Amino acid sequence: MSNLTNSTNLSNRPPKEFEEKVVQVNRVSKKTQGGNKIGFSVLVVVGDKKGRVGVGLGQGPEVQSSVRKAVAYATKHFITVPMKGTTIPHQVMVKFGAAQVLLKPAPAGSGVIAGGAVRAVVEAAGIKDISSKVLGTNNQANNVYATMEALKRLKSSSG
Repeated sequence: MSNLTNSTNLSNRPPKEFEEKVVQVNRVSKKTQGGNKIGFSVLVVVGDKKGRVGVGLGQGPEVQSSVRKAVAYATKHFITVPMKGTTIPHQVMVKFGAAQVLLKPAPAGSGVIAGGAVRAVVEAAGIKDISSKVLGTNNQANNVYATMEALKRLKSSSG
C-alpha cells in the first residue's frame, strides 16, 4: 500500500521550470579534534532554456543538501543571455583564472559544439547553435565561471 502512495506523490510534483545540471561533486574533509569531518562541494548549472542561466556552488554534509544550496544560489543569481535566433550575437573570448573560453556563433542546425563544462552552461541557457573551445585548464569550475563571464559580456545585436 505504501508503494502506491509514494508513486502518486511523485507524479503530483509540479513540473520543474528550470533544468539543473550537476557539473562537479567534490568530497572534502576537515581535520578536527574528534577525527575527520567529511563534506561535499557541488557545482550546479541552472537554466530555463529561454536565455536565463545561473551557476551555484553549494557545500554541505551530504550531496543532496549541497545540490539544494547550489540550486538556490544559482536561481537567485541568473543572468540573461542575449541571443540572435538560436545562437549568440558575436564571438567572445574570456580569461578567468587559467581558463580561457572562446565562444563563436554557429549557423542554424550545427548544434552545440562544446566540451562538458561549456556545454552544460550553454544548453541550460537555451543556446541551440554554438561553437566553442576551452584553452588553458581542465578545471571544470573555472571553465563554467569563464563561460558565464563570456555570456555576460555578450552585447545584444539590436543595440
